[in-house]
Amino acid sequence: MIKRVIAASLLMLAATNVGAQIDTTTRSRTLEEVSIQQRKAEGVSRMGGAVNGTEMGQEELFRAACCNLGESFVTNPSVDVNYNDAAVGARQIKLLGLSGQYVQMLLENLPVTLGAAMPYQLGYVPGAWMKSISVSKGASSVKNGSQSITGQINVEYLKPEDDPGLQVNIYGDSRLKGEANVMGNVHLNHHLSTEVLAHYEKDFMHMDEDKDGWQDAPAVEQLHLQNRWKYQKGRYIMHAGIGYLTEKREGGQMEEASTNPYPVLIKANRLDGYMKHAFLLNREHNTNLAFLANGSLYNLDGTFGMKEYGDRQSSLNSQLVLEHDFNDEHNLSTGFSFNADQLDETLTSVAPKLTTEYTPGVFAQYTYKPSYKFTAMAGLRADRSTLYNRTYLTPRLHVKWVAADWVTLRASTGKGYRTPHALAENHYLLTSGRTLAIADLKQEEAWNSGLSMVFYIPLMERTLTVNAEYYYTDFINQAVIDYDSDPTKINIGNLNGSSYSHTVQVDANYDITEDLNLLAAFRYNQVMCTYGGKMMEKPLQSRYKGLLTLSWKPMLALWQVDLTLQINGGGRIPDYIDENNMLVSGKEFPAYPQLNLQVMREFRHFSLYVGGENLTNYRQENPVINAGNPWSPTFDPTLVWGPVHGIMAYAGIRMNL
Repeated sequence: MIKRVIAASLLMLAATNVGAQIDTTTRSRTLEEVSIQQRKAEGVSRMGGAVNGTEMGQEELFRAACCNLGESFVTNPSVDVNYNDAAVGARQIKLLGLSGQYVQMLLENLPVTLGAAMPYQLGYVPGAWMKSISVSKGASSVKNGSQSITGQINVEYLKPEDDPGLQVNIYGDSRLKGEANVMGNVHLNHHLSTEVLAHYEKDFMHMDEDKDGWQDAPAVEQLHLQNRWKYQKGRYIMHAGIGYLTEKREGGQMEEASTNPYPVLIKANRLDGYMKHAFLLNREHNTNLAFLANGSLYNLDGTFGMKEYGDRQSSLNSQLVLEHDFNDEHNLSTGFSFNADQLDETLTSVAPKLTTEYTPGVFAQYTYKPSYKFTAMAGLRADRSTLYNRTYLTPRLHVKWVAADWVTLRASTGKGYRTPHALAENHYLLTSGRTLAIADLKQEEAWNSGLSMVFYIPLMERTLTVNAEYYYTDFINQAVIDYDSDPTKINIGNLNGSSYSHTVQVDANYDITEDLNLLAAFRYNQVMCTYGGKMMEKPLQSRYKGLLTLSWKPMLALWQVDLTLQINGGGRIPDYIDENNMLVSGKEFPAYPQLNLQVMREFRHFSLYVGGENLTNYRQENPVINAGNPWSPTFDPTLVWGPVHGIMAYAGIRMNL
């Protein structure tokens, strides 16, 4: 039933988009009839509402190769991106010291159901398609659901209504990865415009830099297509689109390393679509009614040695939203939502598992803004889960106070809930030789509270922007991946004790000259959880991160040079059995640096860029435990804490035709 509803929904057209209000400041001077504007600082812009967050535009994204969403946070001090393992190449973001499943992913303000696609979702968003990325911290707006625990990441694509034309991006690197993107849009008439987005990438070589006989990461081949539309006439706006993605990941043991090599092969296909309709009912009070929906059909087939895993996921998200400004001080947003999710999983020697969840909900969000100095946003939603047979409430509160022209304070608190899919979200664990045990998991539930302060300090005729923040996340229920209770097993079970994280971050942004921008940041994470009855530090988690970026771009904007240095702090490695069948206990990984450099040259209709990543050539030693014997119970490629690749050089061209 869910599949038929989603398939029908994918054929419908529509949409409107709610953009985040951004604090931006430009300075200009007028000489006769010529206006000269200072270019926007290379750092991210702060969001202007009560929610603490930042936005990265294309200018910021172009400071790195940015092949996909997972590579877009190189210059962002808040978000980390790491490999989960050295077998399937799955990447995962971390925000506030916690894994990416606690960050709600949005695509143009529509919730993205991850589940089976979670390990690879960052690679499913091409960098060349993105117009901006907004990162908000803490429990965010209740309008998008209850899944946001540590924050939200919203991606905006290039729009059908943008200036018509054709853009092409071609990329290649020293690992023999090639990528091509084509983005074109046409305005058919004054009311209707359409856009086609195409992405293709392929790894032409299987890499083994550390010569352990095991591929450092799988060779990926991906094709991704989208067609998007916009229609606007009078008080009605419609956005809609449909997309198709197919991907193959081929990794595992090198053929020359064994007469019986361990294979890793993952094939995935996804069909998705969205629609948004907006009706402006009253211009004076900005009263509008919007219906938004998106759905996807996703299937994955994986081979992990002798284990065969497959999943089929059908998802539909929809909501009806009414917004009204009573006056300049009072705003109310309220509505209904309905989500449907069905996941069918199969695993060798295990009975098939079918999980179906319907979640109807209602929400209301009130914003009070008596002046530009104070904003309060309070939200409450109620949802009913058929899977857990429970109704749960999600309260959230955000407050912003401009205490003076040079300081802004924000505070937030709120609750979040999440439905875990243990095997679908963590099927990379099937590559481990350890025994995998999964309990009957409860719904995850956590509180998040935070405080942030932004200082604008005049310094040598310029402004130094300093941001300081603290966040605390406390879990009531959590799905815990436990390596520690038994070094021969991986247990995924419910929290039996306490689990929390403390995150402190300070970052500073300053234009040293009109051409040179500096960003410096430091973040400390304390992430603790109960494993086997003992409170322990979360394994494979860096305790701190230091970031320094320099961006040089002359006022003529013909050249741009970007340098990024990261220092990732050490952390704990869980106990494991090594290739000699000996217990390795109490081990920690060291702090390690990563240095990236990119040079870009702008021309009239195109730009060229060359760069290098991980120029310090730091690699984790032996990321695969017992790589020479992958059929052994001591084989484990999942204890990855650092880079698995060394120096990588790349070059590309972006064309506007």
